[in-house]
Amino acid sequence: MANKNKYPVVVFIGQPNCGKSTLFNAVAGLKAETSNFPGTSVKHTHSKVNYGGRIFNIIDLPGTYSLNPSDPAEKVALTHLFSEKPDLVINVVDASILGRSLEFTLELIELGYPMVIALNMTDLAEKKGIETDIKKLERLLGVAVVPTVAYHGRGIKELLEAAFHCLDEGGCAAHKRWSRDVENKIQEMMHNLPRDFPVVGNPRFTAIKMIEAENLLFNEFLQELRPDLKKRLDKVRKDLEDMHNAPAYEVIAAERHHLAMKIFEESSTVKRGAKRALLERMDDLIMHPILGYFILLGVLVGFFLVIFKIGSPLEEILLEPVGQLREFLSSTLGSGFLFYVVDGLIQGVGGGIAIVLPFFVPLIFIMSFLEDVGYLARAGFLMDNFMHGIGLHGKSVSPFILGFGCNVPAIVSTRILESRRDRVITSLLIPFIPCSARTTIILALVAFYLGPMWAFGFYVFNMLLIGLLGRVMSFFYKEPSPGLILEIPSLKLPSLKNMIQKTYFQLKSFMLFAWPILIVGSIVLGLLQFFQIDGVINTVLAPLVEKGLGLPRETGVTLIFGFLRKELSLVMMLQALGVSYHDLMTVVSREQILVFTVFVSFFIPCLSTVAIIWKELGARIAFLSIALNVTVAVTLSMLVRLVI
Repeated sequence: MANKNKYPVVVFIGQPNCGKSTLFNAVAGLKAETSNFPGTSVKHTHSKVNYGGRIFNIIDLPGTYSLNPSDPAEKVALTHLFSEKPDLVINVVDASILGRSLEFTLELIELGYPMVIALNMTDLAEKKGIETDIKKLERLLGVAVVPTVAYHGRGIKELLEAAFHCLDEGGCAAHKRWSRDVENKIQEMMHNLPRDFPVVGNPRFTAIKMIEAENLLFNEFLQELRPDLKKRLDKVRKDLEDMHNAPAYEVIAAERHHLAMKIFEESSTVKRGAKRALLERMDDLIMHPILGYFILLGVLVGFFLVIFKIGSPLEEILLEPVGQLREFLSSTLGSGFLFYVVDGLIQGVGGGIAIVLPFFVPLIFIMSFLEDVGYLARAGFLMDNFMHGIGLHGKSVSPFILGFGCNVPAIVSTRILESRRDRVITSLLIPFIPCSARTTIILALVAFYLGPMWAFGFYVFNMLLIGLLGRVMSFFYKEPSPGLILEIPSLKLPSLKNMIQKTYFQLKSFMLFAWPILIVGSIVLGLLQFFQIDGVINTVLAPLVEKGLGLPRETGVTLIFGFLRKELSLVMMLQALGVSYHDLMTVVSREQILVFTVFVSFFIPCLSTVAIIWKELGARIAFLSIALNVTVAVTLSMLVRLVI
């Protein structure tokens, strides 16, 4: 976050589901880049923005409910916020839940940084009957407030102008005084701070955090290095607890809550008795304890049918020129070394274009739609009971949902789980979630050759398998998991621009990371075929591939390459069998297609997933994950061969 290029640094910060990232993307456009915070695996998005001839760096911090977080990822982000002070903070606030959102805003004001408030989702607030007097809210907070509607790009120009005005004028909002007894104790703690004490933000913010943040490093630090100050801190906490008959952190939280509600009531009016909006009535159905599950099932079925109906005809159209080019090269180059290299290159490039992208692009676009409209959070809420049924924390829903896109960020997101027990079980189950790569294989093979309902049945079986494995793992960990506290964002109309941006970033990631692996893998397989090394590998694997799974011997080498990227197994299977996509059924049966899909889907997690499990949970858990997936893949594939 350091300002290395002498451009002003502006951070976007807000509570989850406030539209912060959508607003950030509206400002940054397609130039945004994702990278890790220095020395960590926590990602953040950043970009340079040129507005009116002036350039500044913008950074999108992870969503957080407070400046005293429990999530390790949030702690890393806020450590950078504290240690590398930005030039300006843009606090994105959800106008439709303004009273609750202002608590975090007050905490940011206590930090004492120059700040502008983006009052987002004002259209949604109006539909709920909430009208906010912007000028009065500015006077009460002492901070510039700009109404915005991020997914329509409304208010962006005004927000940037307010940001530059704040950067030019400088100055910070004055803190808000609390009730007399709490204010006196804060002042007492401030006066007790030694001159050489390392403050965060300012002495007042540091004093407040010392009183309320009992789970941070203050206690250990003070007990070891400043025992006298620790005694004074304990006395201040005890005095507050005695006066209010509640823990000190609850007293501080209550002060912010009361002040936030007071500001909300003075600046906003709520019209009662209006007809309930259509989206609210829809929400009642979506979240219904019985109908909600039928709707969820319908959404999943529609999800697969739409992707299949889009991807299947596109695939057929795109495969034809690839096949014609291969035939031309075969007649021109013969069967020498150059042919195998060029043919591998064409199959890698063509396989990505004609087989992967027709299913991958609509998949991530529809996932973006479901996220934007607010349905993914509702699906997570409905699945909470399922999570507890397999002995897991309800918070495991979020990593599981992320796993449908990519298993790697899903593993990282298990940091939100408090106990190592839940992190280990969830991380071992995530590689069984059909990520976008596995979904591409399922749709391109099972749905295309056996029918879309077979693919849907495959997913249902996958979920049942995860439930069974979760129950088995939980048997070894007896302690129960606590309940789920999940904020459900309001249903809203999605932004086409936002969905296109999300799809673009996912597609860009695939093209820069996965596609080169596909191409190189196909060329390597071509070289193995030319030097006839693939035959040696296939012979070694024949007892498993040919005898155990009943697959053609030539597919053995492709299973190894699937460890790099799952899509690679699909593209290289065609290359190894020496057939085009349309001619696949001439060399394999429907049963073999199903066995191959089962094995590839549940086989060793891809290299990136294994690496992140190793990094997050250690080598033992990484090897356990490999062993579990191999055992399940071999067992299920053999069972499928026997049953079908």
